[in-house]
Amino acid sequence: MNIQSVDGGRRPVLEIAVQDPDGAAAAMAAGADRLELCTGLSTGGLTPSIGLVEAVVAAAGPGRVHVLVRPREGGFVYTPAEVDVMVRDVQALAAKQGVGGVVIGALVDGGALDVDATTRLVAAAGELEVTFHRAIDVCPNPVEVLDGLIELGVTRVLTSGGAARSIEGIDTIASLAARAGDSLVIQAGGGVRPQDIPTLVSAGAKAVHLSARRAENLAGPSGHGGGAQSYSVTDPDIVSAAVAVLTSL
Repeated sequence: MNIQSVDGGRRPVLEIAVQDPDGAAAAMAAGADRLELCTGLSTGGLTPSIGLVEAVVAAAGPGRVHVLVRPREGGFVYTPAEVDVMVRDVQALAAKQGVGGVVIGALVDGGALDVDATTRLVAAAGELEVTFHRAIDVCPNPVEVLDGLIELGVTRVLTSGGAARSIEGIDTIASLAARAGDSLVIQAGGGVRPQDIPTLVSAGAKAVHLSARRAENLAGPSGHGGGAQSYSVTDPDIVSAAVAVLTSL
């Protein structure tokens, strides 16, 4: 398992959450190292369609796109039928040329790791990298969850340290990074601003995750079933600012 930083370890990895091919192209052109692809970022992210996956992989290049597998909004405790869907989605992604990894998360009532579901998802991923997402941030015992993920061979954990914004969860991020050591990567995410990055990296985060979004107003009609008058797009200026900070470390 290769969990080195970018450029032979010269700087930590920058991952940008994107929702479309234009956002993927903008983020990569601005210097992103990796993309997390999802839809519905405003709900925490949902599984994208295979067509969208193919288009974003084409825009970003092979190995750069890690795809969120989350069948619905509203927590991370899933029914057996929902887990079956997630496993099928991961298997489909593993068969797609150019996908670099999957982003998953499943808990049981009470907030402990769903070991059975996670084991199945990791197995379905095959050679793909596996990131466990911010489901860990709602767990009462994140260290226990981390230990389980290390045992299952997960590549990285995306976490805000249990806070609304990662900079506010810095102590927990530091504790998780110390516990993980070189067994997996702790990736800081959740309201990350470029100016937060040095503190997050100093705490032990080997990668940082930003949505890097701004609102775009619609030119055409909307409302009455068409949604809001604006939508979020990837802002390359935010990506470039994050790259500049990481490069300076």
